[in-house]
Amino acid sequence: MTVEVCAFSLQSCLTAQDAGADRIELCGSLSEGGTTPSIGLVAQARRQVSIALYVMIRPRGGDFLYSETEFAVMQTDIEAAKTAGADGIVLGLLRADGTVDEEKTRALVELAHPLPVTFHRAFDMSRDAAEALEAIIRTGCVRILTSGQHPSATQGIPVLRQLVEQAAGRIEIMAGVGVSIQNAQALLDAGVGALHLSGKSSQASPMQYRRPELTMASAVLGEYERIEASADAIAPVVKLVHYQK
Repeated sequence: MTVEVCAFSLQSCLTAQDAGADRIELCGSLSEGGTTPSIGLVAQARRQVSIALYVMIRPRGGDFLYSETEFAVMQTDIEAAKTAGADGIVLGLLRADGTVDEEKTRALVELAHPLPVTFHRAFDMSRDAAEALEAIIRTGCVRILTSGQHPSATQGIPVLRQLVEQAAGRIEIMAGVGVSIQNAQALLDAGVGALHLSGKSSQASPMQYRRPELTMASAVLGEYERIEASADAIAPVVKLVHYQK
């Protein structure tokens, strides 16, 4: 049983490791739900973190239907992540009709080889969970991150159970979205093979001079707010999960 922490900074990577996490999903752009992190962040995380490091490959926020130019960027980003020392890759591609884009996904899985690939929550935006599961297995991905196609993993527990049963050991089902010590046991009881959380906490910016009337972007976060992983949120989940081993 594995605990994966979604991290958006080097500090969050270090916090996750210190809290006992088994693996990091490294992302950029929290406000967009996670995109490809900078190569500098990947390189520094690899130098300073010893646990498994999976790198998100997502060229932008929004939907998971990618153009040929975006697909080319994803290919280059995978090659860069491999060179920087990533242990695995995280990605997800859909067709316009809501099915998994098997052809492009398989091409990226082959490019990532020998690194394993997780298919991320693009799965939750697919039109049919059972259909998508079989398609992802055919692409060669080793894991699916999912909330059971619900707003939170807790709400998706019935679907998670069905996915675990359908997968029958052919691919790992990892539960994510809203995972905490309050619901971790219920998710483990659903039979998933891993839990995914950010354990995030809001921290005030240390900036003293401020221009509250201005903002740099229409972001989810305030201009003077920082989000980092919290060991207090991660460590109890790690303790619970590792106790199951």
